[in-house]
Amino acid sequence: MTASDDGGKGERIAKVLARAGVASRRDVERMIAEGRVRMNNALVEHPATFVGPSDLVLVDGKPVTEPERTRVWRYHKPDGLVTTHRDPQDRPTVFASLPEGMPRVLSVGRLDLNSEGLLLLTNDGALARQLELPSNAWVRRYRVRVFGVVDEARLAALAKGSEFDGVRYGPIEAGLDSRKGDNAWLTVSLREGKNREIRRVMQGLNLHVSRLIRTGYGPFQLGTLKRGELEEVVGKVLREQVPGLSAPVRRRTKPTRHAEAPSGASVDPTGESGE
Repeated sequence: MTASDDGGKGERIAKVLARAGVASRRDVERMIAEGRVRMNNALVEHPATFVGPSDLVLVDGKPVTEPERTRVWRYHKPDGLVTTHRDPQDRPTVFASLPEGMPRVLSVGRLDLNSEGLLLLTNDGALARQLELPSNAWVRRYRVRVFGVVDEARLAALAKGSEFDGVRYGPIEAGLDSRKGDNAWLTVSLREGKNREIRRVMQGLNLHVSRLIRTGYGPFQLGTLKRGELEEVVGKVLREQVPGLSAPVRRRTKPTRHAEAPSGASVDPTGESGE
């Protein structure tokens, strides 16, 4: 079944599989190209294929689990973990550290190996993609410890945008919180970030980042979560903060766990969310 012969009914398979937590839409497209997705025993050849209520979808030969209600968790990521399902270097991952009994989840953006703090997790791949988009203009807030001499005037100038090593960066709000010797704590906020932006911008100011903690992502806060702790966002709060959550299209399937997404299934279009 293709977009042209379906008459516009149902939803595109890439969107359905992303919402079911199989992978991001981009990775679903890759899985389709690799011949890993079938519908009603026929190979799916295009991500624009539509899925209707009676269609049976298989990924790597296994029926895709009927998506649960959309759920989101706040997770206090410790440093030393990578935000991926499979790491080619066999480093510890965020997802392997989660409690047993957790459903398959994807991260909203990423925090790199040496960064810590708030990481949002969800069982809805389409929502993960939605919350990552720069068009949301959600503020990402960080506490940053730096080593070096802090020039407050140069920090303030970052609000107008900056350029280092030929790379242009958008506005960053940065302020000095405290200083002790050559170490200082900063509060840094940005709405759209490039890969490792905070570290690279600070390097451009001759400051070395020795610790980076994300404390907020849009309306969600790290709060009092301890390192490694996980807490689900209650449904009422989630609906208030993320309006327009749609009900999933129900498909004929068995409650069988689907295959793992490929390495790097959580794709952050803004790099590592600015950190």
